[in-house]
This record gives sequence, structure tokens and C-alpha cells, in this order.
Amino acid sequence: MLLYLYLAALAAMGVWVLTNAICLPRLKDDRASSAGLSPRVSVLIPVRNEERNIEGLVQSLKSLSYKNSEFIILDDSSTDATRRLLEKTIGNDQRFTIIEGKPLPDGWVGKVHACHQLAFRSSAGYLLFIDADVRLHPQTIERSLNAVKSDTGLVTGFPRYPVKSFLGHLLVPMQHFVVLLHLPVLLANLTRWPAATAAHGSFMLFRRDAYTSMGGHEKVKNSLVEDVHIAREIKKNGYKVRLVNNTNSVLCYMYETSREVWEGFSKNLFPGLGRNPFIVIGLIFFYFVFFILPLPIAAAGLIQNNLILLFPLLLTMLIKLTVDLFTGQKWWLFSLTPFALLSMILLMIYSSYLGLSQRGFEWKGRTYQ
Repeated sequence: MLLYLYLAALAAMGVWVLTNAICLPRLKDDRASSAGLSPRVSVLIPVRNEERNIEGLVQSLKSLSYKNSEFIILDDSSTDATRRLLEKTIGNDQRFTIIEGKPLPDGWVGKVHACHQLAFRSSAGYLLFIDADVRLHPQTIERSLNAVKSDTGLVTGFPRYPVKSFLGHLLVPMQHFVVLLHLPVLLANLTRWPAATAAHGSFMLFRRDAYTSMGGHEKVKNSLVEDVHIAREIKKNGYKVRLVNNTNSVLCYMYETSREVWEGFSKNLFPGLGRNPFIVIGLIFFYFVFFILPLPIAAAGLIQNNLILLFPLLLTMLIKLTVDLFTGQKWWLFSLTPFALLSMILLMIYSSYLGLSQRGFEWKGRTYQ
């Protein structure tokens, strides 16, 4: 009886994830853009030691088809070849502006301060913040504007990740998994309820009036998960946040090495869970019971020749396969589901240790508490 209840719970999760995936609107360009209107859009990019990404970033921006746009790039005290490559790749393209970042004040997170400066250099009606490791489809701006409704203050989404490293395959696509498993997508998109909110800082298109009215990046100046916190502030100020499936338009070459994956997620995970150890413990228990335990149950089923014991593992893998297919990830990643969740658990424990021990979180030469 207990096994059948367990299977029913996993099946219900599968239905929930499929429903969320279907309800997540995909960026598309099959509608006339705002009845022929072409509002000014500023694409704003903070960069710090991004020599690996700069040339690909600039070429991607140059390929955008939206005419009424500008590109403002802030060099945040880079110590590598970022600035030289930036100037070389831009050439004489007048759509680009490079600005030098100011020293980081006390109480600010580096990226948040960079975005704050970028916003003040633009007077456009729409502000599109992206990261240096992002590559855009030529019609990304048109598609994103098509997703804006009368009460929308922010359009955001989790991009497709062309992962390379071992930990990258395990952990980076789990961002989609976590959103579709835990977030009620319809409530997130149809209501102003701040708790039902998700956002990804690599792709955030703001209406300027919404951005200004909520206080901009200064409102979340000390946040390591500023994307979620700023999205919640948008809702608190009377606007809706539209979470979209932008995987057909936005690529993000996030964390190239396993070490970068580990360090990057460890700085975000515990702060993203509100620095609450009870939430961490609850998630560890949940992931262990429903996504790791099926593996030893399946092994026992093979040993005992009891095939029904394989079904929990098959259901967990089907849930992950659903997520990966809807978000354009490699289809075979579902076979790594138990190991991906085990990695998530270890990462949560390590991130919690960094936060609770006051060791702080390190990223790009800076340490944050």
C-alpha cells in the first residue's frame, strides 16, 4: 500500500510539472509587435573579467534585428583583456557605448551596483539587462516585447544552457527543474503575489516606469539573488512579472568549468532560500525521499526480480525528461536524475555552511556575507 501511495505522489508531481511547463508561455514572434510601435530599448550589460565571452557577446548583439535599440556595456574594474577585446570587437558601431564602472561602495553587491549605474545611463522606455555569457536570437527583442502586456512590469526567463563540464551537466539545467517543480507558474504570471515569483538575472526586460517606481537595483543593493528580490518588489509596486520560456531565444554559457559551477551556485543557493536552515533541511528530505531513494529501490527490485520497484525511478526520470524536453536541454540528462539531486543536496549543505559559518561567498575576486 505504501508503495502505491509513493507512486501516486510521484505521478502527481509529474502531472504538476507537465502542467507548469505547458502554462509557461514561450517567446514567439507571430504577432505584430505592438501594432507597429517600436519603443526604445536599452540593452544593458555589466562585465567583469569576461575576456572569454566578450567577442561572442558583441557579435550576438550586432546580429539583433530590432532597430530602435542601443547597447550600453559597463566594465566593472576588469583586470584581464576584457576592455581591449570589447573595443576591438565593437569597432565603429555607434549603437554601442562603453562606460567605466565606479568603485564598489560598502553595502553593495558588485553586479547590482553595475546594473544600478547602467540604468542611469539610459533614457529608453525598456531596459533589457543581460549577462556577458548570454547569446541572443536575432529577434529576441521583438519576441520579448510581444510578451509585454498592459500590466507587465518585467519579462524574465531561464535560458537554455549549452553545458560542458561534468557538474554543469548535473546542476546547471536543474534551474529549470526547480522552477517547474516548485513554482505555481499560473499564480506567478497571473497574480501580484510576491511569494510566487521567479526570475533569472541573465535576462530581465523592464518597463522603465515599473523599474523606477520600485526603486531600481538600489532597492536590492546588498542581495546575492537580486533577480528574485527585484521581481518581488516589482509585484509589490502593482505590476505583474511575466515568467516566460525563452529557451528558443536566449542561450547562457553559464559556468564553463565544474569549479565555476560549484562556486557560482554555492553563493546563490543558501541566500536564495532566505538563509533559512529549516527550508534547507526540508528540501534535503524531500529530494532524498522522492528523487534519490528511487535508485536503491530500483536496485532492490532488480535483485528481487520485482519489476514494480523500478517504477519510482522511471517516474522521477520522466519528470526530469519532461523538464529537459520543454527547455531544450540534452534529452539524455534525465538518466542522471538521482545524481543531479544528490549534487543539489551536497551543494545546499555547503552553501548553508558558508552562510552560517560567516565564511562568506566568493565570486570574481569579491567576498560577500
